Amino acid sequence: MAKLNFGGVEENVVKREEFPLSRAQEVLKDEVIAIIGYGVQGPAQALNLKDNGINVIIGQAIEFKEDWDKAVKDGFVPGESLFPIVEAAEKATVIQYLISDAAQRTVWPKLKPCLKEGNALYFSHGFSITYKDQTGVIPPDNIDVILCAPKGSGTSVRRNFLAGTGINSSYAIFQDYTGRAEERTLALGIGIGSGYLFPTTFENEVYSDLTGERGVLMGAIAGIMEAQYQVLRENGHSPSEAFNETVEELTQSLIRLVDENGMDWMYANCSATAQRGALDWKPKFRDATLPVFNSLYERVKAGKETEVVLDKTGRPDYKELLEVELKEIRDSEMWQAGAMVRSLRPDES
Repeated sequence: MAKLNFGGVEENVVKREEFPLSRAQEVLKDEVIAIIGYGVQGPAQALNLKDNGINVIIGQAIEFKEDWDKAVKDGFVPGESLFPIVEAAEKATVIQYLISDAAQRTVWPKLKPCLKEGNALYFSHGFSITYKDQTGVIPPDNIDVILCAPKGSGTSVRRNFLAGTGINSSYAIFQDYTGRAEERTLALGIGIGSGYLFPTTFENEVYSDLTGERGVLMGAIAGIMEAQYQVLRENGHSPSEAFNETVEELTQSLIRLVDENGMDWMYANCSATAQRGALDWKPKFRDATLPVFNSLYERVKAGKETEVVLDKTGRPDYKELLEVELKEIRDSEMWQAGAMVRSLRPDES
């Protein structure tokens, strides 16, 4: 493992050079990996493992025809490498449980009997295990229970893999029955194309993940964008100007500079006026949002956000209700402006 020092805080990470693909292939050579769920993370992890020469089958509910047909389109063959969920799980030595959190609770009573002594139950989210009192997902004692959580969407996991880079992933061991749990986890992490792997716990993974999604990664940034766009529009700025100053410049320019060398480097490569304003206003936004983030983290830790997720996503009409909410965003002036602005970008082909 490589040892990183973050201002006096040491952290061990696993890089590809230390755990090469050849070693992952050796560790997994006798395993049958069943990807349960071909929805969000399933396709990316399955295809990356397959492309890396690891034995993968898919377990997908036939009634979800769109996901079943996508697996077929991606090259998985019904009866050979694509099966109903229980049939795939019974064939597996490693079950990658990648259906939605709400669905994991529903499917668990059928999946649990498929787990045989020495199998590994793999998650990409600490949700079901951490909140087991709400989900009922309590694994048997005679298996490995492991986690590898890519820090990106399934789309990004696949895109980065094809680009030869990879998405960084966290990993954790909840239960090591075989004595091989860590080796299996790292092999799977390398197999799905992780850039590097850093250790966590199931609890820390889900606490940070739920906070991040509701916060900076999705909820907070969307809310802040809406607020700034509204202020600009109310003060007479055109939709194009408001969108460009709120979203387009961030996504097409500034965030790429942050990605390259950090926030200070981005500041250093902007005008003196932008630098001064950003440095002066950053503490104001931090102080204004800190109480919101503290409240959010406490709700996550107490399981209150989990209750909301399981309640709302477990409803039979959830997809219809979700589409109404997404349509409201899609049809808003701000994101209609975004569609127009994106259509005007130069053709990179």
